[in-house]
Amino acid sequence: MLSPGRMDRPQISVVIPLFNEEENVRLLLDELVGELEKLGRTYEVICVDDGSRDRTFAELARAAAERPELRVIRFRLNFGQTAAMSAGIDAARGEVIVPMDGDLQNDPADIGRLLAQLDAGSDVVSGWRKNRQDKEFGRKVPSRIANWMISSISGVRLHDYGCSLKAYRREVLADLPMFVGVHRFLPALCAFRGARVVEIPVRHRARTLGVSKYGMGNRLWRGLHDLFGVAWLKRRLVRYRVRGE
Repeated sequence: MLSPGRMDRPQISVVIPLFNEEENVRLLLDELVGELEKLGRTYEVICVDDGSRDRTFAELARAAAERPELRVIRFRLNFGQTAAMSAGIDAARGEVIVPMDGDLQNDPADIGRLLAQLDAGSDVVSGWRKNRQDKEFGRKVPSRIANWMISSISGVRLHDYGCSLKAYRREVLADLPMFVGVHRFLPALCAFRGARVVEIPVRHRARTLGVSKYGMGNRLWRGLHDLFGVAWLKRRLVRYRVRGE
């Protein structure tokens, strides 16, 4: 089991990047906090407003005034999902860090299942949206291609690198580089340094409010470009691990 939380270090930090998600903020936090309360562990929720142009920050500020466990980081400009997630991870104080999306497509009830795998000895638990509720050719086909290529090049085989819902022991994320797009590859980078990585199926829900803000766009081609960085990091991190042993 995870060690008991201290007053200055909660057991769990949930990190959520948000961009123009005003319709989902209140529903997300109500559901998330309800599930976290069931776990019986100390926690904090860190929401990063990634330069939203709607009322996302206003909704977060109002929620933070009501919920002492909620911390809010605000970007004045839209810097992207990796930057927002990196800021949340840097601010997190928990023994375990759980990133997730802010659009209600991840199910907060799965967090307990991720933690159970950490309790069983894993260092990283990666969610697999086995029954993904997205368009076949708009998202699922490019995602399958990208996952196959990432798995082949990295040697760390996962079905779903793109699923934001994951759980990391705090120490395995220490000092990892956070370039644009790297949040998708974090399980592989952790594995390069010796972390025990497992993948479990998680629920994926159709979006009901708003539209996707971190959309595909040229994500596939950008992701393929990022793979060259991953291949370079694999050599660097494996060498670092060997020298550090």
